[in-house]
Amino acid sequence: MSDPELEAKLAAYVGVEIGEPLVAEDAVNEPMIRHWCQALDDHNPAYLDPVAAKASVHGGIVAPPTMLQAWILPGMNVVKEGGVVWDKQRQLHALFDEHGYTGVVATDTRQGYDRYLRPGDRVSARTSIESISGEKATALGIGYFIETRSVFRDQDGAQVGWLTFRVLKFKPARQPGAQPAAGAAPAKPVRLRPPRAHDNGWWWDAIDRGELRIQRCQACGVLRHPPRPMCGACQSLAWDSVLASGRGTVYSYVIMHHPPIPGYDFPIAVGLIDLEEGTRLVANVVGCALDEVRIGMPVECRIENVDAELKLPMFHPAGS
Repeated sequence: MSDPELEAKLAAYVGVEIGEPLVAEDAVNEPMIRHWCQALDDHNPAYLDPVAAKASVHGGIVAPPTMLQAWILPGMNVVKEGGVVWDKQRQLHALFDEHGYTGVVATDTRQGYDRYLRPGDRVSARTSIESISGEKATALGIGYFIETRSVFRDQDGAQVGWLTFRVLKFKPARQPGAQPAAGAAPAKPVRLRPPRAHDNGWWWDAIDRGELRIQRCQACGVLRHPPRPMCGACQSLAWDSVLASGRGTVYSYVIMHHPPIPGYDFPIAVGLIDLEEGTRLVANVVGCALDEVRIGMPVECRIENVDAELKLPMFHPAGS
């Protein structure tokens, strides 16, 4: 049963800005656009080719709309001289923690775009707590959904886009199947389960069989990952899959230390892997010291159990 006193306190946060507006430290610029496109393997000439972009409907280089938030991200610690930027959001999460809702997981995000950003634009964003749901029962435990809304403006104050981000703050439920005896230690947390849906369930089924597969368009033969219903090259809905060799190289990586998430032994290396077939995927790099991971390092995939129920593709140094 929900706590009326808690919900009365939560209501006071709805509609409140979480802190000061965030202002991009740099104007929209072509080098950052290029890095973004390289990371996502996006070859749209409107983003990369000044000649083609000038001849297009845009009349010049524009930034990919999905970069909208990238221009104002403040960094992991979200702290600046003089205090915390997002103080109201931290206060809200602390309130939930005090009442036992210590778990947090992102659930979804949506974006809308009013116009393309161009080199020289300087973006700012104001973020407010748009809504807090009533108490809900979920597979992770009972909890509340918090949705924030960020409105992005240019240097003239005109709105250029918006973003909503929703998280679930929950009281962690007992792991499925774990029924410790009275007085026994609680079950060790396990990794968050990846979402399996109509468009990607087949891929996870292959992982369960020990196969790393890549979706292939049956019309034009283009390989794509992550799985999706339509080919981005020819818009065909017909597809099959090919078995990947598992060989690749580290295109980029991060060593993740924070935030602490139950079920994960930090620090861990998270790599963007270039498979030799030409697609990329995100996976852990294991089997070596963290300071040995490097860009360009040859790696090989092994599909391994990370707990009793979940298998994941893990990449080891080639030949190890």
